[in-house]
This record gives sequence, structure tokens and C-alpha cells, in this order.
Amino acid sequence: MSHDADKLIRQLSLVAFLMAERRPLTARDVKSNVEGYSEMSDEAFARRFYSDRAELTALGVPLQSQRDEFTGEELYTLRSEHYFLDRLELDDDELAALQTALYYLEGKFAYAEPFRLALQNLALGRSGFSEPPTETAERVRVSAPDYSPELAGRLSKLESAISKQRTVKFGYLSPQRTRRTERTLNPYALRLDDGNWYVVGHDLDRDGVRTFKVSRISGDIRFATRRERDFRVPEDFDVEAHRVPRPWQIGEKVGTARIAVSEDTAWWVERTLADAGTVEDGVFETDFVSVELLAGWVLRQNGRATPLEPEELRTAVAEGLKRIVDGHTGEPPVPAGARRTDPRQPLPERPVGPVAPERFGVLQALLAQLLAACGDERAAVLDAAELAQRISIPLDELQDHLSLLNLVNFGGGCYAVYAVHDGDVVRVDKELYGDVFRRPPKLTPLEARAIRLAIEYVGPTIAAEAHTPLARVRRKLEETFGRFDLAATPEPRQASDEELLVRVLSEAAEKRRIVELEYLKEGEETPSLRRVEPYTIERELPVWRVHTWDLTVDAARTFRLDRMRAARMTDERFEPRDGFDPSYLRNPRVARLLHSPAIARWKLERGARSLTDRSAIADVPYKTEEWLLSEVLADVGETVVLGPQRLRDVVAKRARRLQRELGRVPSGR
Repeated sequence: MSHDADKLIRQLSLVAFLMAERRPLTARDVKSNVEGYSEMSDEAFARRFYSDRAELTALGVPLQSQRDEFTGEELYTLRSEHYFLDRLELDDDELAALQTALYYLEGKFAYAEPFRLALQNLALGRSGFSEPPTETAERVRVSAPDYSPELAGRLSKLESAISKQRTVKFGYLSPQRTRRTERTLNPYALRLDDGNWYVVGHDLDRDGVRTFKVSRISGDIRFATRRERDFRVPEDFDVEAHRVPRPWQIGEKVGTARIAVSEDTAWWVERTLADAGTVEDGVFETDFVSVELLAGWVLRQNGRATPLEPEELRTAVAEGLKRIVDGHTGEPPVPAGARRTDPRQPLPERPVGPVAPERFGVLQALLAQLLAACGDERAAVLDAAELAQRISIPLDELQDHLSLLNLVNFGGGCYAVYAVHDGDVVRVDKELYGDVFRRPPKLTPLEARAIRLAIEYVGPTIAAEAHTPLARVRRKLEETFGRFDLAATPEPRQASDEELLVRVLSEAAEKRRIVELEYLKEGEETPSLRRVEPYTIERELPVWRVHTWDLTVDAARTFRLDRMRAARMTDERFEPRDGFDPSYLRNPRVARLLHSPAIARWKLERGARSLTDRSAIADVPYKTEEWLLSEVLADVGETVVLGPQRLRDVVAKRARRLQRELGRVPSGR
């Protein structure tokens, strides 16, 4: 049996022993009775027992100790009320909404498996968990542009290092360097900002807390030592203090910029960039580190933002527009050849599966499922395929998990369960101490974090499905997080505006009601009133979109929720249009883009291919020309559209117009 399997049996047996005895126990009691300890020497037992207690605490199992005032020995207890999940007053529709969230996060959410495990514990003993997807799930799609099996695998390794407080080593390509460097890190926390994953920790080489973008990690992430624990997270560490700033604000401040925005654009800037600066009298003031990146933001606004000062920002915008015009005039440039693979470079990391929940948590949930099926009876028979699907393990590995549970004991025949995979079924016999584990365990920190992140991804749709405010759903779920500390988990972003909009649009799609939108389109300075038939909602990190039939222009249109000032459901009904596919943007058009060496390293993170002159080429799907135009403008001339020709003409025409408009504006106000 493997080392990890031995450890799992030992730790589960320790938990069973402490809860079954219901009294303080000495280390001698543990060594004599718990499976896996009795054959150890005293020295080996002391080391393993200390390590197991630390790991169980990290998994959210609250072992407590106190010193006996008469003998001086340490006494250990685990009260069952601290181990089991409190009964939640989740309504059936709230639970169904969470199941809906899992349905449309699966395959796109790096924490889908821990999220599934958490919901299994929340739903244990309640019907309806395996119901088919709700109507909301059919109307909502989620896409994460940066999601990949490689990214999920890296997150899994970093989660393990954070929970065990182990130092890691990895290769990293920072934006300021052209070559990969080796980094040694004490990882404190993971955070998700604007659809990108970051790990925050103490960089041992630079002796300071640093933030690393996970997608820039290359090669394997490995433990730096063989110790059980390498560090402790400082008590004063606050993950919120390390929220990733806007791109132009990363680093040491070099100045403050003033940018004129129209009245309606000012509303949008206040709503989406409150953390980056202030808006007063139509002027957006923001500190900056990189004038080039701030110029990119100005150009992305497509004429709705005008740089006032400093002069270097105005110059950067003007030079960027000149590069855009030059790059899109005449014949497109001929890209260099693709780079050959250097045999001296390490092979790319082999893709791994999605983040797996801690195996300890899987066994906890499986044990609770088996014993709950028995109820007050001595035995039960379960459908094997359904059980494996519930716990999300391959059917051919089910017996391996059951075999581990069969070995959980603490001496004298004190087992909890005996289960065997027999053909299409699993036969379960509840042993003497089986009732100890009949209730679902509390969520592990990873499961709790998975729920919190899922709420951040799709919380407004959860609230819309449950017909209840998001704050209430979040509060109920956070009550299940147990006694462990979530200080290293970022607080979810407040999404009250989006929650209201999603609720209106979701309800209107369900009831087939026309919605009136007050919408600020990209490239326009004033909002327009639209009458739409809403069909489907899409979450493409970090924004929400709704796919509609726009009655105002009698055509299919997609709207971003962060550009909506208001949405009102009318009493006017509509019938779904014959032949109209509400997923009409599922197969977008493709543009070929050439990125200069100045920005190629960032584009490689998003799937571009490196060329011999260190530029990069990418085939980019786009749903609307306005979106692609904004992306090209934001690169201030470092990206050139190679095709189709129509897009080259659109970019050149818009850049010339912006040259005329911005060239007439004097500096200052």
C-alpha cells in the first residue's frame, strides 16, 4: 500500500477513535489503539502523530489539546459537533441554484471538483440533488478564456503547498524580463482578479511579499524541501492588501494623469474603476506607473476618453495612433517564420486533469454517503455508477476508495463500515461504530474556497435562480465554512448592480417579456434606449453578456452588463423567433493578428505563437468588430491586423478619426 494510502487510513482512524471515545485521550491511548501507529517506535510515532495533527487541522478537522493538571500529559479531543456540518436552512430552490452553478461551471472552473464535493455534503439526505439542469442553466453559459488543464494543475499544486505550508520552486517569466528565472516562494494565498489567477507569498530570493501570475509559471511546481512544514503564514497577512491593481498601476507610482470623459462615460468609469482613481467634473484622475499601458486604456475607449495631462500621455496616445494608421495602410506586413523548438529547452508541462479535491475529503464524503444510505438499517445496496458519479471518481477506481474505508479502525474490531463493489452495485454493511460518521463532515478549506469562488463567478445567476438576494445566499453558505480560518481567501467582489441586472434579464427570459435597456455602447458617448427580447446570458470572465433580439434595430445583438445603466422588464410578451439561434455568437469569426516583440510575451500567455523575430501571431475569434477594434486600439500600434482586409480598413479609418479628434484638444482643461 502506498505511503499516501497509509496516511489516509491512519488519519481517518484517528478521527474515528477520538469521536467514538468522547473523552480526552493521551498520546499513549492513540498509539495503542489507532490503525497504523502501534508498530511504530516512540520516536517515529511522535513525529507522525505531530504531522497528522497538523494536516488534519489544515483540513478543517478541529483537534483540540490541553494539558492534564495532575499528570502533565497532553490530552486530545475531537468533539463531534465541531466535526459535522451544521444543518443548513437552505431552501430547495437555493440548493437547486447551486447545482445549476455547478452544471455550467463544470469543465471551465478550476475548482469544480471541490465545489461538487461541497454540494454533496450540503445535499446529503435531501432529495433533488441529481435532478436535471434547471431552465436557468440552459439560459446561462460560462466561459473562462484563460482556463486550461495546465492552469488547473498548477492551481492544484499551489493549493496543496498553501494548505501544508510548504516552500515551492518554479520557473517564471515576468513582464519585465525576457528570460525565465527560477523563483522560490512561501505561498500564502491564491486570488482571482479580473479573470486571472495569482499566487501571493514570500519570495525568498528577494526577501519580500510578491504576487505572481499563475499563467506565467512554466515547467513543474515542486516542493523545495522534504520537511513536513517549511513556514507559517504571518498573523498580520491580509490577502486583500494584495489585490492586483490595474495594468497601468503595477509598480512604483511615477505620476498622476487627468483624462477627460463624457458625462455618461464618467458614470461607467466610476462604476468599473473606482479602485483606480476618482472622477470629478468629467475628469478621471488616476495614478500611473506605465504611461504606455495607460495610453492603451485611453485608446480602448475609442474616443470616449481624451488625455489632458501629463504631456507624455498625450504624446504616447498620438504616437500609438500613428503606428496603428501606418500598420493598417497598404499591404499587410509579412510575418516571420514560426520559431523552431529549441532542444535545450525543457518540454512543456504535460497537461493534467482539473483540480482534484483532497483525497481525505473524498473519503469523508464517500463514507457519509454509504452510511446515510444505511440509515437505521444494518445494510444497504447502492447503484455503483451513480455513487461514483456523485463523488466524481472513475468507476474502475471505486473499489480502491472503498478498500481504504474498510481499513479505517481503532483496534478491537472497531470498524465503521464494510463496503464492496459487486457488479453494478455497492453492498454496504454498517459496522459497530458506523453511526459515528452518518452525518456529513464540515467543509474543508478547499471546498469552502470553491463555493466562495463559484459565487464570485456566477453569484448573480444563483441569486436570480433562487429568487433571493445574493447577500443572503452568500451568508447562508459562509455559515457552513466551519471553524477554520479563511483569512487567506479574498472577499468576493460586491456585484449588487450586476445582481439586479441578471435577475431582471433572467426573469424576463423565463417569462418571455420584453426588456428596455439604457445602454452605453462602445465607441459612443451617450446611452441609447433599446427594446430587446432576452434569450441567454453568458459569463465570460471578467464580464457578463446577454444575447438578445434587439427590436430597436430588428437584429440579433449582444450587450455587456457593465455598460447598462438600467434594465426594466415590461408587461409586453414575446414569442421565441422561428429559426433564431440565441447562441448565434457561439461560432465567431476569426482574425489573424501580428503582435510586435514589445508585447509578444503577454500574447503568448493567451495562445499566440512565437515567431523567429520574437514577434507573435495569433488567430483570434471575435464576435463583434467593435470588440476586436477596441482590442487592437488598446495595444497602441503594437498589434496589426493581417486579415480579413475589411477589419484592416475599419481599424485604419477609426484611428484616423481619433487622430483628428484628439489632435484638436489642447493640454490642460
